Amino acid sequence: MPKIVDVEERHRQVSEAAWRVLVRDGLTELSVRKVAAEAGLPPSSLRYSFPTQASVRDTAVALLIERLAERVARQTAQGSATEQARAILLELLPLDPERRIEMEVLLALGAMAMTDDELQKSHDQVLDAVRALCARALELLGAPRVELAATHALVDGLALHLVRQPRAHDTQWAVEVLDTHIARLRAER
Repeated sequence: MPKIVDVEERHRQVSEAAWRVLVRDGLTELSVRKVAAEAGLPPSSLRYSFPTQASVRDTAVALLIERLAERVARQTAQGSATEQARAILLELLPLDPERRIEMEVLLALGAMAMTDDELQKSHDQVLDAVRALCARALELLGAPRVELAATHALVDGLALHLVRQPRAHDTQWAVEVLDTHIARLRAER
């Protein structure tokens, strides 16, 4: 009897393996063969669902967006509007190992997207998702839409600094900067 494969679970497994290869070895080393080895799967089992490097990459990006949306939904299920806005913005920062690897993947893809139009499309999807979450947070705070660019830039800058600092360093400083920004937005209403 043929083995039944959970397609969603396989995509998650392959995407996570792609993230590990990407962070460890760089985008130029991201291949179906390497991802299959990282996932502990034979390459032939991936060729049907992921025939190209681009298909692996696109699935990995889709998983980034999906995980972000799931975390935001969990974190904003309750609380005041300010607490929900804060929770959204905190989810955009690499404050734990899961979010850190996601940010490392995003940074690696972003660097390569500057010279790869197809990759730029995938990268733009993530940027659009982050921008939409920043806009949602601003709406919850009652802040003017003109603050969107500054809030998005602040979150991106904090995320970059957090990823570039040693893993063992304290991340509370970034939370404090974000809290100061939120307090300013609330005070200016």
